[in-house]
Amino acid sequence: MGRREEMVALAEKLMQSKDNIRNIGTVAHIDHGKTTLSDSLIAAAGLISHEAAGNAQVMDYEDQEQERGITINAANISLVFNFEGTQTLVNLIDTPGHVDFTGEVIRAMRAVDGVIVVVDAVEGIMPQTETVIRQALREYVQPVLFINKVDRLIKELQVTEEDMQKRFAKIITAVNTLIVKNAPDQFKKDWQVDAVKGTVAFGSAKRKWAVSVPYMQKSNIKFKQVYDHLKNDQEGELAKISPVHEVTLQMVKNFLPSPKKAQAYRIRRIWAGDQELPIYKSMTTCDEKGDIAMMITDVSVDQHAGDIATGRIYSGTVEPGMTVKLVGMQKDARVQKVGLFMGNEFINVSHAGPGNIAALVGIKDVYAGETVSTAADMKEFESFMSSVEPVITVSVEAKKTQDLPKLITAIRQLTKEDPNLRASINQETGEHLLSGMGELHLDVNRYRIENNYKVPVQMGNPIVVYKETMTKKSPTLEGKTPNRHNRFLMHVEPLSKDFLEKLIDTKIDGKIRDKDRAIVDKLIEIGLDRDEAKKTWAVHNNSLLVDATRGISSLFEIKELVIQGFNDALDAGPLAKEKVFGLKVVLEDATLHEDSIHRGPAQMLPAMVRTIYAGVLAGNPVLYEPKQLLTITVPQDQMGSTTKELSARRTQIQEMRTEGDATVIISKAPVKELIGFAAAIRGATQGRAIWTAEYAGYEQLPTELQKPTITEIRKRKGMDPEVKAFTFFLD
Repeated sequence: MGRREEMVALAEKLMQSKDNIRNIGTVAHIDHGKTTLSDSLIAAAGLISHEAAGNAQVMDYEDQEQERGITINAANISLVFNFEGTQTLVNLIDTPGHVDFTGEVIRAMRAVDGVIVVVDAVEGIMPQTETVIRQALREYVQPVLFINKVDRLIKELQVTEEDMQKRFAKIITAVNTLIVKNAPDQFKKDWQVDAVKGTVAFGSAKRKWAVSVPYMQKSNIKFKQVYDHLKNDQEGELAKISPVHEVTLQMVKNFLPSPKKAQAYRIRRIWAGDQELPIYKSMTTCDEKGDIAMMITDVSVDQHAGDIATGRIYSGTVEPGMTVKLVGMQKDARVQKVGLFMGNEFINVSHAGPGNIAALVGIKDVYAGETVSTAADMKEFESFMSSVEPVITVSVEAKKTQDLPKLITAIRQLTKEDPNLRASINQETGEHLLSGMGELHLDVNRYRIENNYKVPVQMGNPIVVYKETMTKKSPTLEGKTPNRHNRFLMHVEPLSKDFLEKLIDTKIDGKIRDKDRAIVDKLIEIGLDRDEAKKTWAVHNNSLLVDATRGISSLFEIKELVIQGFNDALDAGPLAKEKVFGLKVVLEDATLHEDSIHRGPAQMLPAMVRTIYAGVLAGNPVLYEPKQLLTITVPQDQMGSTTKELSARRTQIQEMRTEGDATVIISKAPVKELIGFAAAIRGATQGRAIWTAEYAGYEQLPTELQKPTITEIRKRKGMDPEVKAFTFFLD
């Protein structure tokens, strides 16, 4: 039996031993070394040689991940270790560090219970480090800290032993500040990382050594000896005394929770169902005999097996041949195979129990975020969709007409695998549109279409995704249906900034039914008037539709059409057919024809859309643009050319600081101005700038740019360049 087969057999056996399972992820800013650390753990399990660790990039299994040197997918692998005489199963997920792939990180956090936060000793805490720590804590995932690339402190900065310790202390303090600010109340103290306790390790994943206070005590090594080994270029010797995998595994096994421990507190965060139900108890106790409760966190498409759905099992035991319910899609599916992933290789197992990350074959058309269960009263798990939204769009067309069906298949499968990639069709031109998190995100998917699906494509110029809203309350307006038999009285007003931020955090979207008491209570909790909350019919694009009418019984017969009209108006607004957000539409009164034939969709939909349009236009409408937070690290002699490049792009510099012989510039820039920025900054600094961009929300477009931008968008979409007066929509 080969090492891989032996490990699979051991893993299958250990899947029953819930106290000895650890579901962990590695998270970091781009290029801080988490994939290299993952390689060292894989080597320790015997799947690759120790010599290859640091260079193998096993978790970067796509060709372009190897080429680009970054992690794009959240790759997972199941490993077995003999740790201090006990066999331990570690399900390891290596997540992307690049901002364009934040959605992958969010989905991975739902599957794991603990994370190793990897931080470069020289660069310290970076914006994306902060983002991934916040995401982990939001999912009730416990962190430990690995300070990596410690050798750089000696080789590049020539720091003293005392300065090295000060640098470590600064990083630890920064991580703990984030934990105190973002951790659940009951864990703010216990989850803070502490070098003395053993929840901090430092070393070099590439050089294969690491130390922690408990491991130093165990191996009888002092900090000064570590420093001297580095100073004398004896890292090979250090790797023998204190190997990175042993130190890291000691930290993981001793301080990160087992699924049995974690599910007792995590289920309440990720599942909002009735806590009196048997399925709730099964999930909180990690019961293998209970009904199945599983959340799909990733979907990949295999040309032979079809859809492979990977996810976390919280309750029950999944076996090949059984029928399960897809709760969101409201349909049954038959599981053909159950397996584990070893990098990109699917390995069959006979069953998978609670507390494990497993992969299922045979569940067709499933999507990331779906709930799989056998419980009749199972409610869906809470959505993990990122509040980060696609900010840039490109048109995609096949270079050869005969490849169009293959292109459609490719787009359908890519959007299934990556919920942060959105596809649509331009209704005027028939073009296929892809929307993503940035230029790199879209470029990676172009590569996948051309190389994985063998469809040469032509990509259009990037188009920025704007949004529309209003700044003041409209008067009460009267809208009429085309046949003049029905009338609506309504007004539209902007939501307050504070309420809007809270509404966005709730992720509420869709129709609100009478039985949805939890949603109504949540709206009241975040500040909506109790009476209005009870009368809210729908939430869409972070906007509310409120029925303030009295005694119009026939209104409920057209409720669905009113909600549809509300949704349609907000999906393509009056300024430039961009999405509208942050509004409250209040229906004050209605006069409806007694005969239902006169109040069908052809009458109600245009009446609702046009009256909402009039309300928005009467309330000082404005365009909002997406922004990104830039962090640029440049040598000090390149400062001038960097700031010149930034100032030409409407950039607000928020912070500048010196770190060693480099300068770090943190600034906020419009996404539109960052198109082509990568090539420009590379040219301006002779390729010496290191930069990242993180989604920073939407902000109002400057007044002087409102009209020209609206006109430009309308022309591009084939619309009349002039925005109509609000009265036009009331005729």
